[in-house]
Amino acid sequence: MSSNTNGTGANTPASQLESVLPIHPTAARRGNPIVVQSDLTSYTDDHIISKFTNRGADVAVVEGQYIVTPTTKQYEFQTARKVAKTGLMMVGWGGNNGSTLTATILANRHNIIWQTKNGVQQPNYIGSLLRASTIRLGTDPSTGKDIYVPISDVLPMVHPNDLVLGGWDISGVRMDEAMKRAQVLDYDLQRQVVQYMAELGSPLPSIYYPDFIAANQEARADNVVPGTDKQVHLEHLRADIRRFKEQHGLDRVIVFWTANTERYSDIIPGVNDTADNLLNAIKTSHPEVSPSTLFAVASILEGEPFINGAPQNTFVPGVIELAERTRSFIGGDDLKSGQTKLKSVFAEFLVNAGIKPLSIASYNHLGNNDGHNLSAEPQFKSKEISKSSVVDDMVAANPLLYKPAQAGAPKGSKDAKGEHPDHIVVIKYVPAVGDSKRAIDEYYSEIFCGGRSTINIFNECEDSLLATPLILDLTILAELLTRVKYRDASPNSKAEFAPLYPVLSLLSYMLKAPLVKPGTNVVNSLNRQRNALETFLKACVGLEGSSDLLLETRIW
Repeated sequence: MSSNTNGTGANTPASQLESVLPIHPTAARRGNPIVVQSDLTSYTDDHIISKFTNRGADVAVVEGQYIVTPTTKQYEFQTARKVAKTGLMMVGWGGNNGSTLTATILANRHNIIWQTKNGVQQPNYIGSLLRASTIRLGTDPSTGKDIYVPISDVLPMVHPNDLVLGGWDISGVRMDEAMKRAQVLDYDLQRQVVQYMAELGSPLPSIYYPDFIAANQEARADNVVPGTDKQVHLEHLRADIRRFKEQHGLDRVIVFWTANTERYSDIIPGVNDTADNLLNAIKTSHPEVSPSTLFAVASILEGEPFINGAPQNTFVPGVIELAERTRSFIGGDDLKSGQTKLKSVFAEFLVNAGIKPLSIASYNHLGNNDGHNLSAEPQFKSKEISKSSVVDDMVAANPLLYKPAQAGAPKGSKDAKGEHPDHIVVIKYVPAVGDSKRAIDEYYSEIFCGGRSTINIFNECEDSLLATPLILDLTILAELLTRVKYRDASPNSKAEFAPLYPVLSLLSYMLKAPLVKPGTNVVNSLNRQRNALETFLKACVGLEGSSDLLLETRIW
């Protein structure tokens, strides 16, 4: 074989193992197998239309007695059946997450099989909530057995293999070299996918404001949009989105921040507290307008969803107001892949079991570029905030174990916040371990009659291989939610179908610090987050939410 003098890897031979194994079930295409036969559900060539009764309860406390009034409200959902041709533009495309996601989608697309020390490995989408987990539809009346289906089959969704990939990065390294630099994937997979990665070229120049990320990232910043005029930068990003959409004939582009964690932006009245103030701050190149906020504004103004996969406060009040004004979709913050996901389950388990966590100490170390950036204090603070709030709603839900906040207590005092477990988060950069993150958690709890319990958990995981399926889930769900409309279906209502609220809190399952509609409560419980998403998807096809009552098994 002749050598390739430009070193792009485009001469790499095709996989000798390609198609040896059938496509993995998580990557298979199944069409739209679910049909609901009900007077609550109807189908047209263009839409699935469903009727849904939202049931709740109003509670008043009168002299220590809880007066509960059940409530119901009728809605209709309309879901467009045609899946948009969708592009995913990642900010930080050449980083560990972006390069790993790109390579694994290409491996699935070409069904590339590779050798590992444990044997033959085939590509899959394990780790994706949508592609690799199921929900219960009901029971088979002939056997009484439960019937489960993949979540991705409930409604028409983008297949990951069909995503058109692109994006920006402050490092101009070609995507094949970025994959090698990340050191995440097995060598034999890299060897076979490198030709496809090389064809993608280099990321687009990105926005680099040194004040917002660690100084140790400066050496990578060789691919940046020139100048310091933030209005010019905004227009540059908008043009990039439009050009990408036009070049690939796309119906929809999801812009996803998977770049470095930024420091928190100061919330300053007159600067970023309203949409108009924020737009003016961009025009005047105010120093508190971060790169991630600039990308969010560009996406919003182009009418394309923006997802923040990092912990910084990208969504300052002005961004949320701008999204509301334009009815553009946003979601965030911070991918929830390992330690925090486990914590949102384990803390809830303890509190719901009537056990009182007194302290939660979380330590982790990693050696990838994310860890390098987080070794700077301002960027670590952003991560610490997103990790530390995960148990708040579970604690607040149990006033038997924790004293609730006291009305009228001085702001910032313990009484104003209410009783809370001691909670500490430590992150250290250890280059030797690379992308393999180690996490240690200690739960120290009060049990019966003054007893104490200590539970220690050690978790070793490959950071990027846990995070990249979440990027897929968030992207696929964001596209789906742009196709869902709702209307008030009360008897006297004449409401027309309208889009969902711009803040996509239904994405919370994948996020450490879920962004929610202003003035509403944040739900961190992983079980409640999944149940909300499952109930919503079922509602869109006219089915009731999950019920584990199984009444027919408990009566004569």
